[in-house]
Parts: sequence; C-alpha cells; structure tokens
Amino acid sequence: MSDANRYDAIVVGGGHNGLVNGAYLAKAGLRTLILEKRHLVGGAAITEELYPGFKFTTFSYALSLLRPQIIHELELPKYGFKPLSMPTSFAPDEDGTYLLLGQDEGENMREIARLSPHDADAYKQYKHDLAEVCRAIKPLLDQVPPDPFSDDPEEAARLAELASYLRGLDKRVLHNAVRLLTGSAADFLDWYFENELLKGYLASSGTIGSKVGPRSQGSGLVLLYHVIGETDGAFGAWAFHKGGNGGFTQVLARAAEGFGAEIRLNSPVASVITEGGRVRGVALTDGTEFYADVVVSALDPRRTFFELVDPRELPSDLVEAVSRMKFQGVSSKVNFALDGLPVFPALGPGDYLRGFTNIAPSMDYLERAFDEAKYGWYSSRPFIDCAVQSTIDPDMAPPGKHVMSCFVQYTPYELRESDWEAERQNLGDVVQATLESFFPGFGDLVLHREVVTPLDIEQVVGLTEGNIFAGEFLAPQMFFFRPAPGWSQYRTPVAGYYQCGSGTHPGGCVMGAPGRLAAQKILSDLRR
Repeated sequence: MSDANRYDAIVVGGGHNGLVNGAYLAKAGLRTLILEKRHLVGGAAITEELYPGFKFTTFSYALSLLRPQIIHELELPKYGFKPLSMPTSFAPDEDGTYLLLGQDEGENMREIARLSPHDADAYKQYKHDLAEVCRAIKPLLDQVPPDPFSDDPEEAARLAELASYLRGLDKRVLHNAVRLLTGSAADFLDWYFENELLKGYLASSGTIGSKVGPRSQGSGLVLLYHVIGETDGAFGAWAFHKGGNGGFTQVLARAAEGFGAEIRLNSPVASVITEGGRVRGVALTDGTEFYADVVVSALDPRRTFFELVDPRELPSDLVEAVSRMKFQGVSSKVNFALDGLPVFPALGPGDYLRGFTNIAPSMDYLERAFDEAKYGWYSSRPFIDCAVQSTIDPDMAPPGKHVMSCFVQYTPYELRESDWEAERQNLGDVVQATLESFFPGFGDLVLHREVVTPLDIEQVVGLTEGNIFAGEFLAPQMFFFRPAPGWSQYRTPVAGYYQCGSGTHPGGCVMGAPGRLAAQKILSDLRR
C-alpha cells in the first residue's frame, strides 16, 4: 500500500455537508481526502454559466439554515464568505393585489394593515409565538440526538436531560411546538390570520421540497423548519451568497484546503472497502483505491447503505427502515436568462424584486397545485418561488440583464403516463405562462431557459427520487429517527464508516449541521 494513498479520513461526496465535515476533520489534524464525482464541488449548491455571461444557481439558490457556528469555527470570512441580505419579499396576485415586505418592521406592519388591520395585529403575535418555538427547538439542531434505543447509561442520561428540558418549557410554547410538529400549516395560520394573500405567502414555506399541501398533516413541521433558519441571529431571515451557492461552496472548499484537506474532483466512488466488519478505505470506479480507518458518506441514505456497501452485511432492521424511508421528490427548477426586469402592473418598474417573489396568492392556490401532484402529474398552476439574484449580485449577469431562479412545485418524480424527458419543455412552458399571468410581457424578456426536473436532480446531484432534502421532512423521519431508528448518531453498523449527508439529523437545506455534528461524533469516537 502506497503512503500516498493512505489517509486518516476519507469523505465521499463534495457537497456542502461533505466539505464542512472534511474541513472539521482536517482542522482537528486528520489527513483528510474529499472525493467528488463531478468536475466541481458543491453537490446541489453550485453556480454554473449555462448561457454565455449568465451565472445560474442550477439547483439550490439560497443560504437558508446555515449554522452560525460553522461561519466562526471554520473561519469562513477569511476564505471569502460574503452573504448578501435579501431586502424584500414580494407576494403578488393577478388581480393587482400584492404584499411587499422589507427590513423595516414598522413598514411591514403598515403593509399588512393595508390588506387587513386585523392581520397586522395578529402578525405581531404570530412572529412572537414562532420566535419562542424557534428558540425552544433551536438547541436540538446543534446537538447529536440521544439514542432512545441504546442500553448505554450515558444515552439514558441524555434522554432524561431532554425530557427535563421539554418539561421546563412554557406550556404555551410547548403547545405551539406540538401543533407545528404534528399538524398542518393551514391550521396554524388560520388561528391567526384572515387575509388569503398573507396566508398563501406564509403557508408556502410549509410545502417547500415536500409532498404535502398546506392542509396536509406534516406541513407545519416543514413550516417550522424553514422559519428556524437564521441570518445574523434573526429567525426566518435567509440570504444569498456572492456568486450564488456555488460561491459559498467554493468558500467551504478553500476553508477545507486551508485546514489541510485534499479535494479530488472527477473521482466517483464505486464502493467502500470493508474487512471483518470495519472500514478499510474506498475504491473508485476506475479501480483506484484509497485507504483510511474512517470513511464518511455525504450521500443520501439509500446510496450510503445500498450502493457503497453490500446491504446483505447490514442489520435487517436498518435495511428495512432505509428501504421504507420516503423520498418522493416534488420539486423542479426553471432558470431564466432575462433581457430586463419583470414588471408587476400595479407597481410599475421598481425595486421590489430584490429578494424572494412568492407565486402562491392563497392557500387554496397551493392546495390546488398539490392536488394534481397527488395523482401523478405536475401542477398546471404551480407554486413558484422566484429570486432575481442579479438584482443584489450584478456579477451574475451582463449589465442590464438578469438571472431569475424559479423553484417550482409540484412536480412529482414519477409521472402518470409520461416521463420527464417528454415533459421537460412542457413544464418550462407552464412555468413561463404562470409568470406571464403575474408579470405581463415576461415571455418577451426570456433569452434562455434551463429546466431542471426531479430526474435531473437525481441523475446529476445523486439525490434519490430528486428529493432535495435527501429524505422527506416527516416526523417519523426526523431527530432520532433520521435516517433510521438506532442510527441517528452518524455511525453505521460498519466500524469506522459514518454518514454526514442531509439524510441525517437535522436534515436538508444549505445548513451544514449534519457535516459539523458528524465530525464531532467522529472526533469523539477517535479520542476513546
């Protein structure tokens, strides 16, 4: 065995969690190798020039739940970390009604009062109640879950500590948390609000990336998950990154290399090498082998347990749990190169597209969009989350031009009586027609259109069924059940083989927590 092919730790997958994990391991002094199958790092968090002069965030497009500890501990500002705040949130309706929120809370209250004085008062209570729940739940995002299935006294003590923490919460806070974790976004929002445009805008966060409608049980959990994201300590505040999410993952790559990690591109891993129940290294598809006593998979649970290792060597209960894990991708992207900014007729040209633009004017609109997906077809009037990133990062497009990232729901991975290659451009037409109805003349601005289907997400990024969270956000698939009961602490049944992808706790979005927590567990195990 060549010393050149010998490492302390090998990370399979150069998505953002793999980069975070590798950076922490390297920082701790481990000789670390990160292997990425594609020609660039980032996984689903990449930026590509798919049309001359226009830089597209092909898949994910925002810093959503990035843990602030990662920014500090990995010294990301030193490596070029530059988040860009999103000054507006715009929710239009075709009849000319709109909601335009910004960074001034007083202005936001007046804007909501314009639609409903009742809802302006209710919004204050809603924000307060959500913030209390977020503060209560936030500590769970940043810790390795206890194992309720373990006989270890230490785990029993951690469970008792968790129970004590929950008992110490204010009863109103705990009640609201349970309502969100077990109920629907609609039930929670109806408790506060009457205006349909406001409710549609808020409810859309309860459906992102998930096969649920606003009235589905489980959409409350998705809503809470997205609201708990923070920027500079403010809950629900998301940001872009300079250069898109690819700019961010390049920062992570520089940080990892700065701490001593080695990154190899165009290096797809065929299998994890095991011997006697423990890991020995990895084999690439070209036959090259690298050796290490620690191997970390940043891939989703299906690939971690069924492709990289032989599932016949794993416990049957784990195999069954991962086999039954729900993925069910329902999200697509349509990315546009534009000749100018879209215009909402009721406002005319203006500065209202500098954040997210939310095409979900009511909960009924969202629910009808979901209805079609339930029966195996994509929405004829989809929910669209738009971001004209070039309004706050002009380097994303040529002068006077713009890039518009459109996250689209609902688009089920499996289509009834068709397939995504046949429906790709039809989906693009549906999205463009929907935007045209809100922004007349939109089609005349389109210079180029890139349609990304759930099948593309699976084939290019490696996310099973195109699920952007590497496993749906459902209560039976979260916390100490993610990805499977008894295997939520980043270890696997193969000694030295770990997992750190979004299919582990606390889940998906560009947050980095799985990578960080897995590194903590690995380093803790190595010290034993």
